[in-house]
Parts: sequence; C-alpha cells; structure tokens
Amino acid sequence: DVAYLRSVLPSTTDDAFFDYLATLDASELIVTAVPEGSVVFPRVPFLQVKGPLLVVQLLETTLLCLVNYASLVATNAARFRLLAGPDVKLMEMGLRRAQGPDGALSASKYSYIGGFDCTSNILAGKLYGIPVRGTIAHSFIMSFRCLEEVQPRELPPRAGGDPVDLAGLAVSWLQRVCDLLQTPPGKANQGELAAFVSYAVTFPCDFQGLLDTYCVRRSGLPNFCAVALALHQLGYQAIGVRLDSGDLAQQSKEIRAVFQACGAHFKVPWFGTIPIAVSNDISEQSLEEFRREGSEIDMIGIGTNLVTCPLQPSLGCVYKLVEVNGSPCLKLTEDEEKMTIPGMKTIYRLYDAAGHPFMDLMALEEEPSPSAGQELGIHILGQLGETTKVIPTTVEPLHRTYFRDGQVCEPLPSLPEVRTHAQVSLNLLSPAHRRLHEPQPYPV
Repeated sequence: DVAYLRSVLPSTTDDAFFDYLATLDASELIVTAVPEGSVVFPRVPFLQVKGPLLVVQLLETTLLCLVNYASLVATNAARFRLLAGPDVKLMEMGLRRAQGPDGALSASKYSYIGGFDCTSNILAGKLYGIPVRGTIAHSFIMSFRCLEEVQPRELPPRAGGDPVDLAGLAVSWLQRVCDLLQTPPGKANQGELAAFVSYAVTFPCDFQGLLDTYCVRRSGLPNFCAVALALHQLGYQAIGVRLDSGDLAQQSKEIRAVFQACGAHFKVPWFGTIPIAVSNDISEQSLEEFRREGSEIDMIGIGTNLVTCPLQPSLGCVYKLVEVNGSPCLKLTEDEEKMTIPGMKTIYRLYDAAGHPFMDLMALEEEPSPSAGQELGIHILGQLGETTKVIPTTVEPLHRTYFRDGQVCEPLPSLPEVRTHAQVSLNLLSPAHRRLHEPQPYPV
C-alpha cells in the first residue's frame, strides 16, 4: 500500500511521511455508536470516532460507505413494513435490479433488518441465514406445450400406495372446476397445465402456481385449482399462488372467492385459505392502494422500489470534525443545515410516561447525565434562542463503546437480533412520529 501511494503522490513528498504511514494502527481508536438497528433522527451523531487525527480522517470514506447504503435500505424496508402492516409477508426480490452483486447482497441483508421476512437471493440466505423463498417463473410455464411432455407424471399417494397418473387426475379435476366456474375447459392452456403438473410431481408438498402467464380467469386459476385438488386427493396440500400483472388487489379478491367456492363445493376446507402472493413493480403507493381498496393478499414480493430506493437514492450521512486536542471545532456556512455542532457529545433518548421516545438530547461529554423525573432546560435545534422545559419519565444513553485499545469490546449481535431490535425500536415510536405522511417532527 505504501509503495502504491509513493507511485501516485507527488515526487516531492517527504520520505518520512511514508515511513510514518507504515506505523499507523488502530489501537488508539475509540468508537462509540448506537446499537445496530436503532432508530436515529437527523442531526444526531449515531457513530463517534476518537483517535489520532490522520487515522480518523482516513476512516471517513470507509465508514460512510458502510453505513449510508445499509441505513438507506433498512429505512426503505421499514417504510414498506409499516405500510404493509404486521400480518402480510414481505419478500425481497430485487437481485436483478440491484447495483451489482455487492449491492444485491447488502440489499438482501438490510431489507431483512428493516422488516422483510425472506429473500429470493439464495447467496444471501447462505451467507447470512436469511430465510429464502421463491416462486416458479413465467419461462418455466412457457417451456411446456402439452401434457405429453410431462415426465415423470406419476405420483404415489402421501399415505403410501401405488403411484397415480397425476396428469390424468388433473384433467378430470379441470372439467369439474370449469363446470363450477362456468368457464370452458378448452380455454385453459394445456402447456400451463403441463407445467403445473410437472412442478407438482416434483414438489408435491410445495406446489404453487403462477397464474398470469396466459389468462388468470380462464386458464391460470382453473389449471391451478385442478392440480391442487388432484394433489389433495392424493393427500397433499398446495402452498400458494402468485400474481405478477394487472389489478392485483381486485384479482386477489376474485381468486379468494374462487378458492372459497372450490373449498365449499368440493368439501376441502383449507382450500379457501391458500396464500396469495403478488409482485410487479410494487411501490409504497401500491401498498397504500391495497390498503385503501382492500385485498386478499398474503405475501408481497418487492424488488426495484426496495433495492434502488427511488424515493431517495442516497442517504446524506456526513462525518465531521467536532474537536481537536480538546478544542471544539465549528463549521460555519451559509447553509444552516450544514453547520456542525461543536464538541464531543453524549446522546440521550428521553421517554414519556407512555413509553414513547419524545426527544433526543445532545449534551457535552463533561455535562452531568440527566435523570428520570428531572426538569431539564433544553434548546431545540432550529429554535436555539428559546429554552424549553421537559421532564422525562425515562432516560436512555444511546451510545455504546464498541472499539477500544485495538479490540472489539461490545458483543456484536446476530442478524436476527439486529432485526428484532430494529422492529422494537420502530414500534416504540409514537404513532405521530411513525406515520409516513406528514409525521410530527421529532425534536432534537
């Protein structure tokens, strides 16, 4: 590294500088931060680094790279989770639209922290232990033309016994389903039926259908129901369907009605509750429309609008010098938002009697810690000429020391622990601060 720097720095650079670079180490660094997965508000320093000036300067770009995209994706995922509500399953499926393989892995990891349940990125599952889920593809269904292409086509009953021709059984069920739905069996695409049968023979305990390759009402839905009922006759249970086009909310309600009708008519009680998943460029606006219109959607797959964060493509975290050799530093600028707050600070979160955080308090390190029930005179950022009195019910110091004397000194949480902490942190916020449209500003 030193040899490379020699080759690109001016030839007049003093040799002693390169000798000095070779002696740098991290043993004098002290790093404090809020725990990973914490909710952090604007202007609150969520990470502080103390150490030799050159060392902490060299860390700026690395640290910002590590936290900016991670925080952005986790925040974006948290917004989707808040809109979807606690009961709908969310699947991250942005691998094809992410900014390269590293961006894709980061998106899978940090969307899981933000509240997603699973990912279609199998490498992320292998590396991080995130649950992996997926559905069959349009290209799989389109690769079949007729039932004669299905090999093998026999499936033994789940309870044991002689194998049964699942394709023939599905054809007989298709006629009964079409009679119930009053749709012509000849409109159901035979290649699609063959694809469903082939998938069901291979994965009888995990059969699912993608319904919109041709026509949902006349083909995908009756074909799926026929194969699912054929499987049921052999003791198996289908696990779900996916929609990838059209009016997803309205279609989900129509599909649920068909499932319930089949369940009642053919006396298969679980059929009415088959999970319905949707995808197709899902955005925050999509989730708001699902909620407004009502739907029967159980799982939502989100890709582009999750991993590329189009509402805010980058997060503006900054890394600023606030103190040198005990002297506070202040950056003055005509842009008030870019002015820094001088001095090394300790950060406290103040809670009200309902258990909600209502304010974050920054104080200089040497100031005494506030305590619960104590009246505090505070200045709100943006209103620095005014003094406000507050009395917190609970006071929580936000920062922990994670690195000192060259060693990690705080146990680092697992990914599931970070995810749980993130969801708890979000749920602690009052509804006024948590809402996504016109939230009440959170004072610092």
